[in-house]
Amino acid sequence: MNALAQINQSTATPAHLKLVSELPAISVVGLGYVGAVSVACLSSLGHRVVGCDIDAVKRAAVGSGQSPIHEAGLSDLLGEGVENQLISTTGDLKSAVLDTDVTFVSVGTPTKEGGGCDYSAIVSCALAIGEALALKDEHHIIVMRCSIPPGSTLKVMVPAIEAASGKKMGRDFGVCFNPEFLREGTAIEDFRSPPKTVIGASDDYTARVVAKIYGPVDEKPLLTAIEAAEMVKYADNVWHATKVCFANEIGRICKPLDIDSHDVMDIFVQDQKLNLSPYYLKPGFAYGGSCLPKEVRAVAHLAGELDVDVPLIDSLAKSNETQIAEAIEMVRASGARRVGFLGLAFKRGTDDLRESPILEVLSQLLEDGYDICAHDEAITAETRIADQFTYVASVCPHLKPTVDALPGMLSADVEDVIENSDVVVVTHASQHYRELLRDGSGDVKVVDLVRLFKNLPEQPGYQGIGW
Repeated sequence: MNALAQINQSTATPAHLKLVSELPAISVVGLGYVGAVSVACLSSLGHRVVGCDIDAVKRAAVGSGQSPIHEAGLSDLLGEGVENQLISTTGDLKSAVLDTDVTFVSVGTPTKEGGGCDYSAIVSCALAIGEALALKDEHHIIVMRCSIPPGSTLKVMVPAIEAASGKKMGRDFGVCFNPEFLREGTAIEDFRSPPKTVIGASDDYTARVVAKIYGPVDEKPLLTAIEAAEMVKYADNVWHATKVCFANEIGRICKPLDIDSHDVMDIFVQDQKLNLSPYYLKPGFAYGGSCLPKEVRAVAHLAGELDVDVPLIDSLAKSNETQIAEAIEMVRASGARRVGFLGLAFKRGTDDLRESPILEVLSQLLEDGYDICAHDEAITAETRIADQFTYVASVCPHLKPTVDALPGMLSADVEDVIENSDVVVVTHASQHYRELLRDGSGDVKVVDLVRLFKNLPEQPGYQGIGW
């Protein structure tokens, strides 16, 4: 059952709480790019909003219906809110909390020396919120909107609130991490038509209240754990930075070849089945096969011939090797000496072993003296393994001993592989493998490289590589 279904089913509300029938009053702490837009947009949904900031200039601007930043349409929306007596401002955070039901926190979290997060504004804000809650009988909800490292809400923000208030999260107040996805220049449009609404809440009641606030613009929010919601924001922005660098590196290669890089990328983004889709974006094992490794090498080589620096593309092979090394280390850490592999081809549904990354794992473990057996649904004694190797012999000469020994490791009986192994390495998401391992496999440990199950089985020695 997904998180949304769980919350929809959980209709019980503590006796001292009730889902507000009227729109909750909201205080917004921090009137910068995110905060000012939030004030305007929340008021446009009918909420009474109190904007709070230590900067008197920002307060004066928002309070008079003027945008403190350059953002299309923001002054008009703020003006409407002020005219409708839905927007007010204050420099007193405690009074803002006392006067509202929900507090959105959008204070700055700059990078401190060394690259970490500067929590000073968050801690200061949390202490003031806590002091207000100490004076307040009503249940209050705090919604974090700042970009912060995973764990910060529960390890930094909440302890400060509890210390200052003498109250407890979940019982006396609720906490939510609700990352914003507002692009500067189109922020109002993004609020009204969000790419997604992510709600990581401390409890069901908090999740339902925050979901209700966003209901007019998104009826299907994504509900998750607070830490996952924090990480989503980081994942999004790092991915966007990766896309910028990737496109720029393609552009740098195209220019000396007199190729229109925009034409290339315009065509690239038309593919929404593979290029712009969930495909290839799930943590798992390394890439392999006859295409990806070869093309990454080819593009890196081409860039070198053109004297074009492409550090992102150059780093892909190293990142892939790191994932292979992680799998090897997981097997070593298991303490096992007999290792069974479920899946050998570079992906399920094919017998293609060319540059299958699991062969690198086999090679190292053979060199270390491990006893190895393997099963693959598509690879049999008749598979022309040696012929496949000739295709990649020039780039993988170190794999020849492994390829030569592979026929002797193969077993047609997957249950036999499991029974004769101390640790099983799963590389294919086969339903058969899933059924065999679902109810446990005796004392055999499992290294799962493909996430056979949404939730890892509660059995000793079952590990996932990225989960």
